[in-house]
Amino acid sequence: MDIEDSPEEAEFRARVRDFLTENRARLAPAGTMPEGRVEEFKHTQAVLADAGLVGATWPVEHGGRGASAIQQVIIDQELRRAGVPRMINWIGLGMCGPAILEHGTDEQRVRYLRPLLRADEVWCQLFSEPGAGSDLAAVATKAVRDGDGWRVTGQKVWTTGAQWCDFGILLARTDPDVPKHRGLTMFLLDMKAPGVTVRPLREMTGKALFNEVFLDDVLVPDGDRVGEVGQGWSVALTVLMNERFTVAGDGSVYGAGPDALAEAVRRRLPQLADDRRPGVLQEFASCWVEALACRMTGNRMLTAIAQGRQPGPEGSTGKLAAAQLLARVADLGLRMQGDDALFGASVDGDTKWQYVATFAHGAALAGGTTEIMKNILGERVLGLPQEPRPDKAPATAKARA
Repeated sequence: MDIEDSPEEAEFRARVRDFLTENRARLAPAGTMPEGRVEEFKHTQAVLADAGLVGATWPVEHGGRGASAIQQVIIDQELRRAGVPRMINWIGLGMCGPAILEHGTDEQRVRYLRPLLRADEVWCQLFSEPGAGSDLAAVATKAVRDGDGWRVTGQKVWTTGAQWCDFGILLARTDPDVPKHRGLTMFLLDMKAPGVTVRPLREMTGKALFNEVFLDDVLVPDGDRVGEVGQGWSVALTVLMNERFTVAGDGSVYGAGPDALAEAVRRRLPQLADDRRPGVLQEFASCWVEALACRMTGNRMLTAIAQGRQPGPEGSTGKLAAAQLLARVADLGLRMQGDDALFGASVDGDTKWQYVATFAHGAALAGGTTEIMKNILGERVLGLPQEPRPDKAPATAKARA
């Protein structure tokens, strides 16, 4: 794994950095959430997309620049360095778009991908349900044939950003009489279609990033089906593989990486030097090392992609490590604030670590729970026996039982 820029990569990095410096006034400020600022965030993504800095690895004919995975990493690093907030359409870019690229029809690629890159249309992922989270194949949302389309009825939950989304990628059950992984089909859903109701869920962070989505006899054209009928699980695996890397990233997820740690110390360096509380400096060093390890794990995955290889279990490893790191860093950030942490205030009025601390619990669930990640690594890396899977019975048989 080579983490140093080649001369060509250094020249590319300089061009990206110059563009961001020259256009910073056109981009949303850092440290903000899309809630209440959707149009500003969409404009930011459009500016970056028009400059070829969004979805850079995508084919040119679909709005990308045919760049290498390493060039995309350079772009992401420079966006973070410049303080540009996460793309409002990060789920579309990281999960929905790749599924359409790999499994969609030519018509679907032409219709959806360019507006997705510019955030002209924002996407969400309609997977989890009240009874199907970690066990995703247990989804109960039904899609029933109706002429040239499908009637969809059910409920989704924990859908990130659904309240400001235009489309979603939807996993639904089309055959309840076969083993559950074989009875699923993937669809593209118009979030403004009749019968779609979105209800935001207020979190202890004070934000409403997640939502419930109710589907009441929603008509979905068959032309918006992704992949073959009954083959939705293979499409879902593409989404999930991309989701774990999108969530975990390079160890900087949700502001918990080494860059954020460095900023926290810069703010409190005089106080930290005289800090007598047990273990603060040791914990900082430990978190820093772990954050760098997460980043290197992400780089290892990207190196595999750049060499034309399929990534292995690095996505699950990175997701597990990043979620655990997030909780540790949040705790450290609060301890570095001292008594101010109790009242939600910190040095320079920054309340970032209060948000990270309250959000960390949800991050441990997003993209697969800690327990699921451990099962994947135990079975696929350590070679441990698989857990018994009685849940592979058809849904109707399970209901009768």
